[in-house]
Amino acid sequence: MKIKALTFLTILLFQPYTLTAKGLTDQTGAQVLLKKIPTRVISLAPSITEIVYFLDKGSLLKAATQFSNVPEEASRLPRVGSYVRLDLEKIISMEPDLCIAIKDGNPKHTVEKIIGLGIPVYVIDPRSVKGIMEAIEGIGEALGAEDKANLLIDDMQKRLQSIQEKISSSKARPQVFFQIDASPLISAGEDTFIHELIILAGGTNSTAGAKGYPRYSWEDILSMQPEVTFIATMAGGQSNAELLSKWQRWPMIPAVANKRVHVVDSNLFDRPTPRLIEGLETFARLIHPELFKKHSD
Repeated sequence: MKIKALTFLTILLFQPYTLTAKGLTDQTGAQVLLKKIPTRVISLAPSITEIVYFLDKGSLLKAATQFSNVPEEASRLPRVGSYVRLDLEKIISMEPDLCIAIKDGNPKHTVEKIIGLGIPVYVIDPRSVKGIMEAIEGIGEALGAEDKANLLIDDMQKRLQSIQEKISSSKARPQVFFQIDASPLISAGEDTFIHELIILAGGTNSTAGAKGYPRYSWEDILSMQPEVTFIATMAGGQSNAELLSKWQRWPMIPAVANKRVHVVDSNLFDRPTPRLIEGLETFARLIHPELFKKHSD
């Protein structure tokens, strides 16, 4: 009886390790072998940290990069450098059984060194709202949080569909200018999340055609004649009143003349996380207030 009991106990103890071993394919197409559900995870970008907490797996995080400040408890995690300048020695000292990286930001050579040391690295590469959902799904699978990931994705899809249904009832597509920084004036080109959100919210990006984050002069803005303007709160480190006052000097711009210059929370637009859907909803309400007013009546 003792031998049988010991055998059963041995199987029970080792079962989680063997049954959860899996091979994953990350968003870059690389194969990642996990021998078990990770218990010591390091996030290599603020957006990844946020996604892990959205999945209710924040307790697995043993370290993160600078500016990982959402939710508040993430601010108390040990730091392993910034996402563009990772501290390799610090990462190794934390003895992670999984690092989660982001292709657009983390230095490739550092990620390759981590992998070379035998530490699994799951890389995400979200370049669209759909890509964010895929990243959530992948991280959820890696952390044993598939059910929570599916709930998050389902919520995002439903909210996206709701916006699309409202927007489809209007043919108007106002010109929208999104100001990321104030001095110089920086906006978002067509290969950014902001561009996609403007389009999904029923607007036309005034800076479509440009790539990345181009700079503009006030003469350029006057030529564009945006009908709606959004100013990110991080623009130039100025107060909302200061940011708005710079636009008030140009009453010949339709957005100014019609009082459609809005300061919006940067955190809803600058990270590829589930909160981008909240950013989309903000855009849609402010670009098409008439549609949302009808819906609430």
